[in-house]
Amino acid sequence: MIARGTAATGALAGRPVEVPGPDGPWDAVLGTLAEHGAVVTYGLLPDWEPKDLPEDRLKALIGHDWERYITFKHAMARSRFVASRLLLKHVAAAVIASRPELIDLAYRPGGRPYLRGCDQIDISLSHTDDMLVVGVTRNGRIGVDVETADRPMLGLGIEAQVCTPHELAMLETIAQARRNGAMVRLWTLKEAYSKAIGQGLRFRFTEFGFRLGDPRARVLRPDGSPGTGDEWRFGTWLVNRQYTISVALCDSGFGQTVDIAAETMLDQALIDALSGAS
Repeated sequence: MIARGTAATGALAGRPVEVPGPDGPWDAVLGTLAEHGAVVTYGLLPDWEPKDLPEDRLKALIGHDWERYITFKHAMARSRFVASRLLLKHVAAAVIASRPELIDLAYRPGGRPYLRGCDQIDISLSHTDDMLVVGVTRNGRIGVDVETADRPMLGLGIEAQVCTPHELAMLETIAQARRNGAMVRLWTLKEAYSKAIGQGLRFRFTEFGFRLGDPRARVLRPDGSPGTGDEWRFGTWLVNRQYTISVALCDSGFGQTVDIAAETMLDQALIDALSGAS
């Protein structure tokens, strides 16, 4: 099912695609990726919790994340962690024509996920409440972020910690009833961009901004002048009338990697190692 709502920033074609469970279906995911070079997918926590999965099967599926998974004490954090990794691995497996247990998920310094041995695609992950989001691109770099659309962000001092002077002035021009939603969009755009460049929250959000309502959103300097070029694209959607999802995409300029099947991207020795072949 395609997400309800239109792109609030209007710059990115292809809306988020729901993946209702490990069995897909995958046609919409693969079709969007083929058409646009990137796809944003989402799933709901109840659909991706491994309720009836044997422990040995779950351990094989989440691989290196197993040790981290068993250390979680909070039940909801534990559920989100494992469900989001299962969604990511199944989406990645569908994209590269492999099996989820063969996806070697690793993390760069700062926690940014990547697929070991599959440099031709980039991935990003976000989750909140019951919503899990995974982004995949074959054109460069991607970052995704999700927040509840009605998360309170105004009047709590967050603006001064997040917004540039230009953004603060822009927010003042927005009707009060719509201002908190605008702040949520700004937050998710900044999170998505920070993830795409591999900085996360280490990059101060007051050092860059966005202008909402532009025909094509782009990163701005604190004074409102352009901060990035046409290689960056951004999109924001309201999904299921509850969640704001944003994506940041950077086109590396090397063109699309059309054939991203695992057998094409990986050398035979690595394929044998991942599959356990002798």
